[in-house]
Amino acid sequence: MPKKPIKTKEDADRQEQIQDLRRRAEKFVGGELSFFESEEMSKDLREQFWERVVAFEKAELITSFDLLVQGGMELPAPEELDDSQVTAKLWELIRGLAMLRMFLYNTDHLSDRELYEELWHEVLREENPAMPINENSACHIDLVSSGSEEDNELYLRYYADEEARHRWAQDWPNDAMPEHEAPSYDRDRHLPARDQAEWQNSCRPS
Repeated sequence: MPKKPIKTKEDADRQEQIQDLRRRAEKFVGGELSFFESEEMSKDLREQFWERVVAFEKAELITSFDLLVQGGMELPAPEELDDSQVTAKLWELIRGLAMLRMFLYNTDHLSDRELYEELWHEVLREENPAMPINENSACHIDLVSSGSEEDNELYLRYYADEEARHRWAQDWPNDAMPEHEAPSYDRDRHLPARDQAEWQNSCRPS
């Protein structure tokens, strides 16, 4: 019969620390928190998870626009830029977002000006907790993921593969399925991604 592992004082201290982090997180949200925690999760990962929950709840809210401006980036209004200036500023903005570990997806249906306008007026204005940035953090910004009818139509028309379109038709048979079209622009394959080592290195805090 296998012996039960002997709990050390270090194990007990670590468990108490995890419980303390959980209590602090629950205090911030004013109630009990419910998360699925795998039994296979190591104590180190469990502690890191709850440390991040606490940090998330304590963090001040700030917009990506303000973070970029604080970092020295100029973000003029779209109407102040001609088309060539918009393209240059858009890619400066995309690189700046990657430095903040924010990555764009599904943008090829938008022109450079349309994408810059969407980012400038909407995406960059959303408030989020100011969390520490490292190579493991990432915020994924999908330009067709709002769940609106318009975004669903754009996703199915330009980005969903045949398998995804087939599953959608099975799950929502009453939805009209648009004909597949190639997007008008070719940007997404050039966008920085989380798993590119060069971007992970550039995002490490000094």
